[in-house]
Amino acid sequence: MKLLLMALAALACAQQPVKKETIVVTGTYEPVPLEEADRPVRSYSLQAEQPLLSNTVTDFLNRDPSIDLRQRGAHNIQTDVSIRGGTFGQTLVLIDGLRLNDVQSGHHNMDIPVPIETLDRIEVLKGSGSTLYGSDAIGGVIHFLTKPPAQSEVKIRTGVGNFGSNHQRVSASWFTGAWGQQLAVSRDFSAGFIPNRDYRNLAITSNTHLRTRAGNTGIVLAHADKPFGAEQYYGNFNSWERTKTWWASVRQSLGERGTASFAFRRHTDLFVLYRDRPQVFTNRHAVESFQAAFRRFEPVGTNAKIHWGVEGLRDAIDSTNLGNHRRARGAGYAALDVRALQRFSFSIGAREEIYSSVESQFTPSIAGGVWVLPHLKLRASISRAFRLPSFTDLYYQDPANRGSPDLRPERAWSYEGGFDWNTGGRWRGDVSVFQRRERDGIDFVRTSPTDIWRATNFQRLHFTGVELSTAWRRSNHVIDLSYTGLRGGQEARTGIFSRYSFNYPNHVGVAGWHSALGQGMVARTRIGAVQRFARDPYAVLDVYLARTTGRFHPFLHFTNLTDTVYQEIFGVPMPGRAAVVGIEVVAWRGR
Repeated sequence: MKLLLMALAALACAQQPVKKETIVVTGTYEPVPLEEADRPVRSYSLQAEQPLLSNTVTDFLNRDPSIDLRQRGAHNIQTDVSIRGGTFGQTLVLIDGLRLNDVQSGHHNMDIPVPIETLDRIEVLKGSGSTLYGSDAIGGVIHFLTKPPAQSEVKIRTGVGNFGSNHQRVSASWFTGAWGQQLAVSRDFSAGFIPNRDYRNLAITSNTHLRTRAGNTGIVLAHADKPFGAEQYYGNFNSWERTKTWWASVRQSLGERGTASFAFRRHTDLFVLYRDRPQVFTNRHAVESFQAAFRRFEPVGTNAKIHWGVEGLRDAIDSTNLGNHRRARGAGYAALDVRALQRFSFSIGAREEIYSSVESQFTPSIAGGVWVLPHLKLRASISRAFRLPSFTDLYYQDPANRGSPDLRPERAWSYEGGFDWNTGGRWRGDVSVFQRRERDGIDFVRTSPTDIWRATNFQRLHFTGVELSTAWRRSNHVIDLSYTGLRGGQEARTGIFSRYSFNYPNHVGVAGWHSALGQGMVARTRIGAVQRFARDPYAVLDVYLARTTGRFHPFLHFTNLTDTVYQEIFGVPMPGRAAVVGIEVVAWRGR
């Protein structure tokens, strides 16, 4: 036995995989290096990749072909986001591990109340995440993580561009070692590239981090206000809409093994069907959500840990259209995570979520990985997920749409396998093959073009896909190539028209280039080619340039440089070629 253990240890040392400093927390029970994750996770460092080369969080998310951004305009005015062919309600959005999803409608899930200056990174989990996060994580999870202020400085940024666009940003940070404080304000507005597509975005955030004997404390207070012209957004109407978000969250570490967190979110939505005749049809919705969570782990021997946690959530809506409703949930989870010899990893977990007093959902998962070669890791997972119907699914009514109060929750099993390859030098790559089998999927459907849309449970849907990506790095140049292919099927309920389920992309390819050009100049390009189900393909090219040294940082953004005519949501045209030129000034920086 002693000789066997010595042989295993020698094998582990000989085949020890390349490690990097990138640490991820999404889809794992504790922070781990990206290479050690047993699920496909992608991480974007907003600060390391130069925020001057981006304007909104969508500029990062559109670099992943498995993320489908169905935008209704530039600068994240209103964005439906899905992963691996799911609907926009099947993607869970988090801020610092706390839920941002809106119980009124998934259309509001990407109403991110914090500007990019406050964010440290974005992590994306592809595939089911309900065991750890609960409802809505069927297609995947998008996790926005704020950054603790690391230095004292004041930055001012402004820019102007086509269609009367104007951008202003101010960020002020103070750092004393044990205390960090950041205040950030972001304002974007435009007259619109066509009539009734004007918008004004405002976001204000306070981000506080404290280090005390009790542990690390993080406090985020944020507010966002987004009025916009909604021409053709919800049909052949010249609509107008205004959403507001208030967010308050507290995260407290409890020693080295536990954390407690709490968040409050209020979201209001004022919707006018005809902007020039608001008296015809106007809806007002107000959603309030409270959530609290406690997470902890206990070591079991040398190579294993037991992770467990409990959560409580309460959602409420007061609406002129949907009525007044309340929904409370409680959940508990436990998982065993094993990592041995720096070669093997295995986790098994389960979550029980109870809602509406008596109903519940049980979501187990199992995942594992092994380094079969020094630079090659195999991984696989099986998991179950679910989504509770939104209040719009249940109760909405207008001249063209009807909710259904008797809807059942969506349920899905996900299966995936793949490998990650990383030489630790110029090349890396990964391949994933996955399948998701859904039951009782929710969508608005009709049986003829003259019928109204009714919220309905599909009996069975399934999606099968493949994800390929590779990256080449040399000196200060990085080239990324990635592709996602997806095929969906419906095993029952033929002869009906679906509004959302079959708008997914069959093929998406993304090519990107990021480079430091010298003299403080940096550049990034992205070209994305998309072919949606039963629609013609299109491609969009974006180019970003900036100078990052010194106190004055000029930048130039070109979007849709090829002037492509396209729609991410059918019937909603996207802007043509546009440019934004601006400058960031470091007004003050402490020593």
